[in-house]
Amino acid sequence: MGRSQSLPRGGDPRFGPDGDDSGSPILHVDMDAFYASVEVRRRPELRGRPVVVGGIGPRGVVSSASYEARRYGIRSAMPIMRARSLCPHAVYLPPDFAQYTAASRAVMQIFRDVTPLVEPLSLDEAFLDVAGARRLFGPPARIARSIRARVADEQGLTCSVGVAPSKFVAKLGSTRAKPDGLLVVPADRVLDFLRPLPVDALWGVGERSAETLRRLGLATIGDLAEAPYGMLRKALGEAAAAHLHELAQGRDPRRVTPEQVEKSIGAEVTFDADVADPLEIRRALLALAEKVGARLRRAGQVGRTVSIKVRTADFRTVNRSRTLDVATDTARETFDTAWALYTALDPSDRIRLVGVRMEGLAPAGQTPQQLTLGAPERGWREAEAVADAAAARFGRSVIGPASLLGRRDSGRNENPPRP
Repeated sequence: MGRSQSLPRGGDPRFGPDGDDSGSPILHVDMDAFYASVEVRRRPELRGRPVVVGGIGPRGVVSSASYEARRYGIRSAMPIMRARSLCPHAVYLPPDFAQYTAASRAVMQIFRDVTPLVEPLSLDEAFLDVAGARRLFGPPARIARSIRARVADEQGLTCSVGVAPSKFVAKLGSTRAKPDGLLVVPADRVLDFLRPLPVDALWGVGERSAETLRRLGLATIGDLAEAPYGMLRKALGEAAAAHLHELAQGRDPRRVTPEQVEKSIGAEVTFDADVADPLEIRRALLALAEKVGARLRRAGQVGRTVSIKVRTADFRTVNRSRTLDVATDTARETFDTAWALYTALDPSDRIRLVGVRMEGLAPAGQTPQQLTLGAPERGWREAEAVADAAAARFGRSVIGPASLLGRRDSGRNENPPRP
């Protein structure tokens, strides 16, 4: 989707929380300023203050900003230094993804209490198809109100909901309802809803394509809907023209798909200053491998291909990968492979960013495990599972990656720690 901030709240009174929802079974639920709201929830003294969550270093970016912070022009993906210049008195916090994941899991369970047809898009938003839930819970708008009430009562968080005949229109509806609102788009008013919206509200329209459309005199979705198809095809190409033409007519046949199979799991870090010290890079790869291993085990997945990403100070990016003989979910094996890939590069430049990713995922229970003659009955996988349990109770920061892997930063310990 294009830049959601281009959709103003309010406007046509035909579109609000009380519209005809009889032909609108699709809900898009979007949490409001999710990361920042979770931080305020656990630190009530921050309520009403501008709160910004993101990388704290000079190269960090904003992950989430409270609505108080947004009044100063702060937006997601903005460089943190720019945010500080706009609002130096805001509260700036590093992200705590363990907390956000736990809150997301609780919110998604509320959705699944209503319908099994829940398609998460990220930690803080999801599509729901509630057509089959009407008999138990009532019409879609009533279901949306119930969800919003439960999220507020049980989680102390707010969300905005769009109710519409299709996923595309429901997402536009939730954006226009923000913050903490509900908007219903009746099935027979979809075109009326879409026509006045800017073209960059359409999925797939970025800054360049929006500028191309505006040069053709197509500023709104209504303009695009009435434009000759041949003109769109000449300006955008066949595939993009067909896609945007269908959306501008309000047609989006995609179903809500509850099973979202992750193809890879990864993590990366951008250093505050370019790094040349191999020991510091080794520590970063240790930490990233630990994150990837924890996410794999939490998802019940194992992977066979380890890949690394290395970006140098001059922004040159190198990717390398290696496929293992047997799939794994341990940080130990992931790190060993990632470090071997990195040292094989023999980089001479200073490093700006490193990343670790596991690909070729499969369910852990359906994948054979490595059997090694003479290996201890309980080893790395069990030790890391114990670390997961400790992190769930006390926080991941308590379990350092070096201790998890049984290594000092400057050396190796080949024996697994005792669980």
